[in-house]
Amino acid sequence: MKKFNKIMSVVMASAVTAALFAGCGNADEKTPAADSSSEANNAEQETEAADDTASASGVFKIGGIGPTTGSAAVYGIAVQNAAQLAVDEINAAGGINGVPIEFKFEDDECDAEKSVNAYNTLKDWGMQMLMGTVTSGCSVAVAEKTAEDNMFQLTPSGSSVDCVKYDNAFRVCFSDPNQGAASALYIGENAVASKIAVIYDSSDIYSSGIYEKFVTEAANQPFEIVSAEAFTADNKTDFSVQLQKAKDAGAELVFLPIYYTEASLILSQASTMGYAPIFFGCDGLDGILNVENFDTSLAEGVMLLTPFAADAEDELTQNFVTAYKEKFGDTPNQFAADAYDAIYAIKAAGEKAGITPDMDMSAMCEAMKGAMPEITLDGLTGIGMTWDASGEPNKAPKAVKITDGVYTAM
Repeated sequence: MKKFNKIMSVVMASAVTAALFAGCGNADEKTPAADSSSEANNAEQETEAADDTASASGVFKIGGIGPTTGSAAVYGIAVQNAAQLAVDEINAAGGINGVPIEFKFEDDECDAEKSVNAYNTLKDWGMQMLMGTVTSGCSVAVAEKTAEDNMFQLTPSGSSVDCVKYDNAFRVCFSDPNQGAASALYIGENAVASKIAVIYDSSDIYSSGIYEKFVTEAANQPFEIVSAEAFTADNKTDFSVQLQKAKDAGAELVFLPIYYTEASLILSQASTMGYAPIFFGCDGLDGILNVENFDTSLAEGVMLLTPFAADAEDELTQNFVTAYKEKFGDTPNQFAADAYDAIYAIKAAGEKAGITPDMDMSAMCEAMKGAMPEITLDGLTGIGMTWDASGEPNKAPKAVKITDGVYTAM
């Protein structure tokens, strides 16, 4: 654990450094100064109108954004459901500082441009704080807008370093570097395998970010990376070449820092080849048991680094799982747990900051970002969770294994 803490300190320092030197969005140089001034005034008027709407309603308006349709819908639906569950519980208990929450969620189809459109829609509704977005690419795009507006943003699952490069943005999940380093550390310290292959998506910031830090930390661990093969968004259906190279190299474990759709294809194709290594992934694999037409028996024994297991025996987890199943008829995944914790983190920070619904968006953001490093949360994804001013959470990593068709805590 001391070794892990040291590694996480280095990773955190890297993330903070990246945030400090990250650039802002470029302005359109062809726009005349007079027009820019007019647009700025219009934007300011729209923001003031939205603030007035929220203030007049006597509620805190929290928006959410994520994919509820498309290939990543498993993530977005889970986040939407769990966030609403948390909101309902908080409202039943008296709200935030005695004020109820109104929650509205918009679908972005896991598309950055649509995510920005969803953000603008929620601003028109009167959103005062954003719980989102769900995926990294969309979260990075929307973070540019929340920074411009100085709106408080807490992403439950956006893991790219750039999701929290501005001081108004925080996250619940581990960053990509954290996941990569922690995965290598877990495999090494638990002697899971001695020969490792990696298959990753070089066109995706989530996958490539985890891969880079995994390789860095692997140099300190008692295993060897014998094969590292990439694919891209344009070529993600046939993995026979990557799998054959892993098999020929004698890899006992294949590390998959990718999403569950591609992972399900890899597992199916490996089975066809007669190749049965251990498969190990990160939070992107959470959802593989819900892939349509996938033989879930092929996922038996898959390991993944994730902060939540629905079969955990602690009271908080069991109460959450029971309530979620009763309301939505499904077992919650890690993304649901992240979202549930996100809403409760907003509540804790809001109470610490003493926010009121009549505060304007920027003033509320200043109060919230000052309060986040001062709160401690016992949540589903970590006990005693705290946050740095950099936006990064501090909590211990966990791993689960798919056993008898369910995620089992390790």
